[in-house]
Amino acid sequence: MGDDGARRVYGTASARRGPPAGKGEKLADWADGRLGLYALARANMRKVFPDHWSFMLGEVTLYSFVVLILTGVYLTLFFEPSMQEVAYQGSYTQLNGVLMSRAFESTLDISFDVRGGLLIRQIHHWAALVFITGMLVHMMRVFFTGAFRKPRELNWVFGWTLLMLGIITGLTGYSLPDDLLSGTGIRFAQGAILSVPIVGTYLSFFLFGGEFPGEDIIPRLYPVHILLLPGIMLGLVTAHLILVFYHKHTQFPGPGRKERSVVGMPFLPVYMAKAGGFFFLVFGVLAVMGGIAQINPVWAFGPYRPDLVTTGAQPDWYLGFSEGLIRVMPGWEINLWGHTLVLGVFIPFSLFPLILLALGLYPFIEAWITGDRREHHILDRPRNAPVRTGLGVAWLTLYAVLLIGGGNDIVATHLHLSINVITWFVRIGVFVLPVAAFLVTKKICMGLQRRDRAKVLHGRETGTIKRLPNGEYIEVHAPLSQAELFTLTQHEQHPPYEMGPLVDAGGVRRKVRRSERLRARLAKAMFGPDARIEKPTVEEYRQITSGDHQPH
Repeated sequence: MGDDGARRVYGTASARRGPPAGKGEKLADWADGRLGLYALARANMRKVFPDHWSFMLGEVTLYSFVVLILTGVYLTLFFEPSMQEVAYQGSYTQLNGVLMSRAFESTLDISFDVRGGLLIRQIHHWAALVFITGMLVHMMRVFFTGAFRKPRELNWVFGWTLLMLGIITGLTGYSLPDDLLSGTGIRFAQGAILSVPIVGTYLSFFLFGGEFPGEDIIPRLYPVHILLLPGIMLGLVTAHLILVFYHKHTQFPGPGRKERSVVGMPFLPVYMAKAGGFFFLVFGVLAVMGGIAQINPVWAFGPYRPDLVTTGAQPDWYLGFSEGLIRVMPGWEINLWGHTLVLGVFIPFSLFPLILLALGLYPFIEAWITGDRREHHILDRPRNAPVRTGLGVAWLTLYAVLLIGGGNDIVATHLHLSINVITWFVRIGVFVLPVAAFLVTKKICMGLQRRDRAKVLHGRETGTIKRLPNGEYIEVHAPLSQAELFTLTQHEQHPPYEMGPLVDAGGVRRKVRRSERLRARLAKAMFGPDARIEKPTVEEYRQITSGDHQPH
């Protein structure tokens, strides 16, 4: 074929292909040819996710973490993590000439001399509080609804680890300004470390670089706060989101919602649009809080000195739990072979992680008790799991009681109470109030189950009174819709695990392990007849709603 023929064929093919691709399209084709983005996006961008207002708790936590990173990067440009002693000569004239560390001086410079520094500092602090609050509330939502069950146990562990790391990160960041308030907190932590038998003094020596307060603590906390812990947390957040995307959100009971079917909206564009708008909403709220609500005014406390302590020194709320344990613990000590074991500090210092560890292990404990190996994508209504709900409320009650103990001096001065009265209230309340909260919560859940059963069988009360021909007055009940009936009766009520007969057919007594006995007792307590109201059967419903038994 000649050149003219080739040009004619090429021209015809070009005309069929249309105009040449733009630069953006070429770039997209180039990336897709190497990364397979088109197939990946086509398979996942239209993925359906259920929707519920409580899911925003996790989003608030995520967006607060993003704000923390953004504001933290800005603050690192101006903060100097040095314990070098200097005489302050700056904009805050009331501290001029006062000796302080370079860390505290740079904090003052950020607050008074850096453009927008105080605003960013306060946004950063508020975002930290909202971040940890969001994690705790989000985990409680997951706990109360049973969203931690298979296949999401690993995601629960990721979330629990994030909560623990968030508490430690908050402690390290809280301590960096080296003011009198944070220095008091570091002194408290150092005392708790010293209470550890045998190795406590060595741990304190390596952490502080010698005698307290030393010159190394701030330079050592700084990389841990800005690099190590945030890096680990960023990896955990990424893994958490990947698993959420892979498993999809759990969904509340409702019509069309089953373990293998999802009712919701597509990830793109609905969820992406909502997520973008919600991020700016969270950022805006945090900015308003940082602008109008003062927090951690370090200039009012002054620089840290080992011979001083701040009056009314209080940790952030997420550390009040641990401080409350130590403040209300009796000052027990044991002297052995010239060494003092400070039980009044070591016991509560050990209890703090153990109590949190119980929360982290709960999904695996419940799975062992039930023996349930199925996947669960439908959430429990908290009333239908009264023992689990009661345990969650008892744990929160314990946290609240110890938080009062951590702020006993503030409570005493503001409410004009004796600090001894508050201390004894906390000491007794630690053992009494969680048990009372558990029993009351379980009773309420059982009552709600009875109300649901009556509502299914007899319908909803309308408030309309009707007089019968025989003079009797009755209230008219309206039957529930099929959707409401399904929501109230969809939950499963399997019989709890039992050990079975202890003697076989031949009269030989079977050996039962202690773990089996314990499992059977726990299963009966959590899922037995005393922990649930049997839901109506189809026969009961038909019998009551048919003929003369139909709701009036």
